[in-house]
Amino acid sequence: MKRMNAHKVGLLASLTLAILFTALEIGVTHLGDQVIEWYFHVLFFLISFLIIGLAFRLLYGQYIYHNLHQIYGHILKLRNPKEMIRPYKEDKRDITTEINRILIDWSNESREEIDHLKQVETYRRDFLSNVSHELKTPIFSIQGYVHTLIDGGIDDTDVNIHYLGKASKSIDRLISIVDDLESISKLEAGELPVESRTFDLNELVHDVEDSLELQAKERSVTLKVDHPADKPMYVFADKDLVRQVLVNLLVNSIKYGTQDGSTIVKYSDAGDKVIVDVMDNGIGISKLHLPRLFERFYRVDKSGARSEGGSGLGLAIVKHIIEGHNEKIYVESQFGVGSEFSFTLEKQK
Repeated sequence: MKRMNAHKVGLLASLTLAILFTALEIGVTHLGDQVIEWYFHVLFFLISFLIIGLAFRLLYGQYIYHNLHQIYGHILKLRNPKEMIRPYKEDKRDITTEINRILIDWSNESREEIDHLKQVETYRRDFLSNVSHELKTPIFSIQGYVHTLIDGGIDDTDVNIHYLGKASKSIDRLISIVDDLESISKLEAGELPVESRTFDLNELVHDVEDSLELQAKERSVTLKVDHPADKPMYVFADKDLVRQVLVNLLVNSIKYGTQDGSTIVKYSDAGDKVIVDVMDNGIGISKLHLPRLFERFYRVDKSGARSEGGSGLGLAIVKHIIEGHNEKIYVESQFGVGSEFSFTLEKQK
């Protein structure tokens, strides 16, 4: 048996009470020996029915509003437990619209939060997978060298010096990976503050060039600074972090440079900014890889990149540092031709 809805119940109750009141009115008039025309009883019935129906509607509306107001309060409390709930004071007819709006907004927010949590979980899973993969390479290398020494290599001076040297390089790479992981974690968490001050960019670039000169020669790459050494270029930034940006970009350029290739650093005045360019005529990067180039652990050459000893975090760190200065970094590259990384710094006024 189907349940009757509230409107039908109200209509039936109003009709029943109107009939009872009309019957009572007819009985009273007969007891008083009064003669009343039949249409008066009909009119009395209609008026009674309308009044009772209206009273039911008002009472039912008040009951519904009271319940909706409680639902409204519960929804707001669930949505924001810390927010003080204030009574709804607008038109009662609009409370259903308001509840519907809140539920839609809440639904959209929940969907966005769920999507965000899914992205975070994917990010966490990929991060752990990548870290594990990066750490395995040097650890397995060290393990192999140690086993070689244990199996008798340690008795041969030439052999143990050779493998101890290789183990030392693998340990250095392991330390480099851990340091890069620590750096990017602090950058992303905002725990590595940008301490800007005025310094001579030209002096810093030449210092970095000198520190990497031997590494460049080992790869037959020529480092050049396209700016006079005695002409200062003052910027307002974190000197240590900018140094790290230059080192990461130059080391990256040297690693993937070509035999007898060159890497050029130049910077130019652009009003209130200084544009720094790091250009090379190395192997270049396909356009397919450019959108993801600054992602952590993303590698263009997945087969040979690890053999070069990088952590896969260098460019991601560069991007975070530049963005931490509220500046921009750009990359242009053509496979087989070379690459150009450009970033801006605030010029000292």
